[in-house]
Amino acid sequence: MTAQFELLAQEGGARLGRLTLAHGQVDTPVFMPVGTYGTVKAMAPEELEGLGARIVLGNTFHLMLRPGAEVVALHREGLHGFMNWPRPILTDSGGFQVFSLAELRRIDEQGVRFRSPVDGAEVRLTPEDAMDVQRALGSDVAMAFDDCTAYPATEAQARESMERSMRWAVRSREHYYRDRPPGELFGIVQGGMYRSLRLASLETLRRQDWAGYAVGGLAVGEPEEERLQVLETLAPYLPVDRPRYLMGVGYPHDIVAAVARGIDMFDCVLPTRNARNGHLFTTEGIINIRNAVYQRDTGPIDSACGCLACRHYSRAYLRHLDRCDEILGRRLATLHNLHFYLSLLQQIRASIAAGTFAALTRRILEQPRRAAAPVA
Repeated sequence: MTAQFELLAQEGGARLGRLTLAHGQVDTPVFMPVGTYGTVKAMAPEELEGLGARIVLGNTFHLMLRPGAEVVALHREGLHGFMNWPRPILTDSGGFQVFSLAELRRIDEQGVRFRSPVDGAEVRLTPEDAMDVQRALGSDVAMAFDDCTAYPATEAQARESMERSMRWAVRSREHYYRDRPPGELFGIVQGGMYRSLRLASLETLRRQDWAGYAVGGLAVGEPEEERLQVLETLAPYLPVDRPRYLMGVGYPHDIVAAVARGIDMFDCVLPTRNARNGHLFTTEGIINIRNAVYQRDTGPIDSACGCLACRHYSRAYLRHLDRCDEILGRRLATLHNLHFYLSLLQQIRASIAAGTFAALTRRILEQPRRAAAPVA
């Protein structure tokens, strides 16, 4: 395997590790900024590196539709050269995006047919197609094609979805490794909120010895308690010597809670999406920069933050840019939120190394979790 994972330290269930991939090392726990179309919105790759990002996520589904995997493959090292990102890239399989197109898709044993959200054309996506696209993109970590189980789902529905995902996993693996792939492939555990199905899914995957194991089918509307129960169910059975990836999660408190349950890798659109909507993460909780209370506020977004936005610009200025729909406002807000997330993960890693993760967890979980509604 080109991917190697080393476990460096533990505090309770929390793990400090190092993942070595074709394009470099990644210290874990790690947050992966989401670059859906080959770009993390509003950020240049050089800025991401400066913020401390060491791996980003690319979206197989969207890049397949635009500009097409064949265009990306024209560039040296595929997606790395296309977007000028020299460090590791993880690509999702497209399964979640297909899941989100519930009204436009048809699922059968072969795969999925759906109407393109770009031009309405019918598109086919099978496990083999998803692997071909990811190989063309040249990502360091590719994901098996899966059927993301909806929430809520009956046990029968979750079983059907999980068993289909496991059959697709076998096909994904066989096709991806048919000859010298550019990276490694992670399997995805499915099974909805049902303990027996989750364990059956994991056992099926473990018989194939994947380079890493993802937990999918969460962050789809389920209560936090149910999500944590799934992680607690799986934690004792996930291979110790492989990275563990919780897909699509989440808020800072979600990440801390998942790290405590043994998760190593995270991705989420929240820092970038929230930034574009005026919601900024701070050590005192989330603030809504659109609130009138910030109109004359000359202080930084977060007095404890050292990012460029907090060093040089006031809340009043950020509010002004947002209200005027200025691009700079979105860029500064995005830079700040990504800095917040990447710094949080750095703090998590340092706390596990120092044996102080439990104290950090208490502090994060005490923070307010949502922003107030905008005030005119």
